[in-house]
Amino acid sequence: RESIHSVFLNHAILEHGMDVGIVNAHEMMLLTEVEPDIKLACENLVFNRAEDATDVILELTKREKLINEARKKGGHVVVKEASWRDFEIVKRIEHALINGISEFVHPDVEECRNFFDRPLHVIEGPLMDGMNIVGDRFGSGQMFLPQVIKSARVMKKAVAYLLPFMEKEKIEAMIARGENPDDIDEDDDSNFAGKVLMATVKGDVHDIGKNIVAVVLGCNNYKVYDIGVMVSCENILKKAKEYNVDVIGLSGLITPSLDEMVVVAKEMSKGGFKQPLLIGGATTSKMHTAVKISPNYFTTDHPVMHVLDASRSVTVVSSLLGANKGEFVQDVLEEYDELREDYYAGLDDRYFLTFDEAKEKKHVIDFGVTPPAPAPNTPGVTVIDNVSLKDVLPYMDWNPFFQTWELRGRYPNRGYPKIFKDKAVGNEAKKLFNDAQELMKIIIDDKSMYLKGVVGLFPANCSNDGEDVYIYEDDAARESDTPLNKFCMLRQQAEKESEEAYFSQADFIAPRGHKDHLGMFAVSCFGCDALVKKYEAENDDYNKIMAQSLADRFVEAFAEYLHRKIRVDMWGYAKEESLSESDLLKIKYDGIRPAPGYPSQPDHTEKTSMWESIKAQELAGIELSDSLSMMPASSVSALVFAHPESQYFAVGQIGKDQVTSYAERKKYELSKMERWLSPILNYERD
Repeated sequence: RESIHSVFLNHAILEHGMDVGIVNAHEMMLLTEVEPDIKLACENLVFNRAEDATDVILELTKREKLINEARKKGGHVVVKEASWRDFEIVKRIEHALINGISEFVHPDVEECRNFFDRPLHVIEGPLMDGMNIVGDRFGSGQMFLPQVIKSARVMKKAVAYLLPFMEKEKIEAMIARGENPDDIDEDDDSNFAGKVLMATVKGDVHDIGKNIVAVVLGCNNYKVYDIGVMVSCENILKKAKEYNVDVIGLSGLITPSLDEMVVVAKEMSKGGFKQPLLIGGATTSKMHTAVKISPNYFTTDHPVMHVLDASRSVTVVSSLLGANKGEFVQDVLEEYDELREDYYAGLDDRYFLTFDEAKEKKHVIDFGVTPPAPAPNTPGVTVIDNVSLKDVLPYMDWNPFFQTWELRGRYPNRGYPKIFKDKAVGNEAKKLFNDAQELMKIIIDDKSMYLKGVVGLFPANCSNDGEDVYIYEDDAARESDTPLNKFCMLRQQAEKESEEAYFSQADFIAPRGHKDHLGMFAVSCFGCDALVKKYEAENDDYNKIMAQSLADRFVEAFAEYLHRKIRVDMWGYAKEESLSESDLLKIKYDGIRPAPGYPSQPDHTEKTSMWESIKAQELAGIELSDSLSMMPASSVSALVFAHPESQYFAVGQIGKDQVTSYAERKKYELSKMERWLSPILNYERD
């Protein structure tokens, strides 16, 4: 009782504003005096976090009573620790599922199967009861994504164990009815709450977010047909018809995927589809969905919905398939109408310089006063295949890792490692981090993932008009003006309230007459796909998603490691640099490494020039998809600028005059160029 009081008062006073209470001060305990297992049990009881909270408290009470009686008698007693393994089998299964414990799945499911009349009853009973609790707790914020994925792993392993018994029972029942067992419908999905088709759109290979949403929906009894990555519009629509799904979900990370989603929406409208369309992925937004995608398909019968993250997916899908769909859709329709009005009103209020005016106000570097960096120590193209996973560990940025798993600390405990102190997510973040360390050690020891990349350091000068950058194979080629390749740049055009320049990356490279250079690299983490297939075969979504998350962290750390090596050694323009790893992540070094497709150069087609120049596919095995997504998915590419005045910026929206010039310089048809630049156009393309 004293422990419960301590926990209750601590939260009530410090977090919820309790002003007055009558207590027995003599018997009050400090929270620090409460034993950890009792504290956890008390919090579960006070906050109603666990179905078995009362039972656990009662067991702990018995233990404390025995200890106190032994103390009074001056004797010694051995107290048997209460364990969930002592629960009766149905409660044991529920406990394992809710807590994501997969260690005892097969023996417990076998015992439970013998307890029930039919194997299906195990799924419909304790397994679904447990998953319902998981879904409710996740929806209310009492459970977090890593816990849900672990619970899903238990569910998948349990169902996989039961499937052969269910198939045998089904065949025996058909024979008894005089039916042909070969007529079994393998795709019977009538017991699900709904059917959802999920796909990463054509040209895009990123699927961590999609995988997470699929698991969360599966935990809530939705049948998910995940048809993979780089799926064409035709195949998405074909499979939607084949599976007769209730909802279609599209995912994508790179900006060309946004346009592909518009294409799918238009084709769904032409094809007379009636399913709601869900939009998700890192590059998507509610505004883009409302402005660009929704007008092509949204009706009250089949709305278009942006889903921010996995935790919202169940609410959205259940609302779209539930009795209150009409009211829910009407609210979204009104919200999207307002967003569109705000967007177009913002365009009317925003002014843009003409391209010529923007060029007149470009950022000017006096290369006589601050000359270009010296010539690289290692010019030309270099394959990097001798960097181990251990080498890049000090450069790991863990913040995106926790974002992937949707664990976000509140101020002042945002970010790694402060997130471990957060009252809401700290404990789960620490467990997740520890699990990551364990899997990371296995991956490093068995070398199931490895790093490879390629670097290019070339003589370079900006073009006569100052808008593009030419690179040369060597100084002799520069002298004879024989470029190896041309990198086209984009310039800011949105009017600024200050006197700040209108930036282009070309501003950071000196014109002819100066011996400047431009660097570039492409790096990948290989081996993740094989590991993902292994965990899929083991029904282990948790480690599957963990492996993908770690592959992303490895390659980002590799990029940070390699950029430092370029600055200090290969190019050597910052050989005296002695920054700590944390300062590196805060970008306190000279120079920048912007990537094609990102704000400073939001055109993915520039990757083709980079791939041609450094032979990334031939030398490092890094490929480009039709939409110029890098393969493997865990890949990073960048240009490397050395001048101390180079800086990151966002190009923002641009006008048709610049797009026309840009298309001409790249020798693209205007319509094709507009499609690639669609997200940043300040006008509606034809």
